[in-house]
Amino acid sequence: MHYGKHLLVAVDQLVNALLGGWPDETLSSRAWRRHAAGRGSWLCRVIDRLFFWDVEKRGGLIAGHCQLSFESERQGRQLPPELR
Repeated sequence: MHYGKHLLVAVDQLVNALLGGWPDETLSSRAWRRHAAGRGSWLCRVIDRLFFWDVEKRGGLIAGHCQLSFESERQGRQLPPELR
C-alpha cells in the first residue's frame, strides 16, 4: 500500500473506533459484518455505492467493497508480510 492509502485506512479505523467499533477494523468491514449478521445493510449499501469501482466478480456474483474489506481484515492482508 502507498502512504496515502495508509493514512486513509488509519482515518477510517479512527472513525470506526469513535463510533464504538473495534479499533483495528475499518468502517467498511464493520458494515459488512452487520449486513452478514442481519443487523442492517443500509450502511453497507451506501459504502459500496461510494466505492463502486472496488468490486470483484466471482462466477455470477459480485463482491462489493465492504465484503472485500471484511475478507482482507480476516486474511490479514493489511499486515506487514512478517506478521501474516
